[in-house]
Amino acid sequence: MEFRYNCSECGRGFPIEPQLMVCPQCSVLQSPDQPLHGVLEVELAGEVPADWEIASLLPVAQEYFPPIPVGDTPLWAPQRLRRELEFPGLYIKDDGLNPTCSLKDRASFLVSAFATKFGIDEIVLASTGNAGSSMAGVGAAAGQKVTLFLPKAAPKAKLIQALQYGARVFRVDGSYDDAYDLSLAYTARFGGLNRNTAYNPMTIEGKKTVSLEVFRQLGRVPDHVFVSVGDGCILSGVYKGFRDLGRLGLADRLPMVYAVQAEGSAALARAFECGVFRREATSTVADSICVDVPRNGFHALRQLKEHGGQVVTVSDEKILAAQARLSRSTGLFTEPAGAAAFAGFLEALPRLPDGAVAVVLATGNGLKDTAAAGRSVQIPEKVITSLDEVSGG
Repeated sequence: MEFRYNCSECGRGFPIEPQLMVCPQCSVLQSPDQPLHGVLEVELAGEVPADWEIASLLPVAQEYFPPIPVGDTPLWAPQRLRRELEFPGLYIKDDGLNPTCSLKDRASFLVSAFATKFGIDEIVLASTGNAGSSMAGVGAAAGQKVTLFLPKAAPKAKLIQALQYGARVFRVDGSYDDAYDLSLAYTARFGGLNRNTAYNPMTIEGKKTVSLEVFRQLGRVPDHVFVSVGDGCILSGVYKGFRDLGRLGLADRLPMVYAVQAEGSAALARAFECGVFRREATSTVADSICVDVPRNGFHALRQLKEHGGQVVTVSDEKILAAQARLSRSTGLFTEPAGAAAFAGFLEALPRLPDGAVAVVLATGNGLKDTAAAGRSVQIPEKVITSLDEVSGG
């Protein structure tokens, strides 16, 4: 296979080089409080063998990847939930079973391999929590230094996870967007490879592997895919995977993709309606998708429009209810961002045709944010000393 960068806006092609992050021509259009201009995607060309492997569709050779088992996560067929919803074609892709318990490992895995290939030993990023702990864990396996900028509101579990992996962590007195800007300033001053979402082309490319796996596991393209959206990088990765399958002649269509946003952080949904991104303060229980400015917003919006995707917004109450229902009906405990995708599925369910196959991406493990999950359960206050104090169930 042959690989090169291609600008998602102007279509110019570029060689894959570590110093190139965004299109030099389109990025000059960048203005404050707006998504990135000139997002680059990896374009692939060549013949794919009948017994193709996912690794063969990535732009970095396997020898550079760290020894950590990223990907190959299960695709659940939740029988009880299917019966309850009367929807037998429901599947759940459980990316909470990646090594650091989130889908972000897919991007970190490829970014780490890319850094190793080009002899770069420090990786820098901003994160609401998952990307940071992911890069820290994958970087630990590779022996790489990871410098992380986290907003002060990041869940404690994700902060502790990153520190356990040995990352150098700076807590930022501000939002994720403030942390993002500081991380870019850091690499401009001190060097290192910046892993920021959408800014580093390998983040979208790594996340496309979730679509490749779903295709192999189902043996077909699903009819519908539900994905929670903050920056829009996972959304673009989902599209990229299915587009690559089509480009190589392995699939003949794309799924209907639903971008699910929390009502309190819905910049993409607003832009989908009016075509304009405006920075607004955000707040949602789903911290992983809480962003003021979706950095991959322009690119994600173009794909939704071009491929007929849809946008669904859900309240925090519906996210927490969806989280609890998944847990109690399937045994899968996903964090609020993953539950948001399921809440979006429930919103769309009355409109889905009979016999359709739908995949919900559960993007992270629920133990990453127990404070949020605790809002929908009641912890017993009474402490017992004997069975005389209880009754049978």
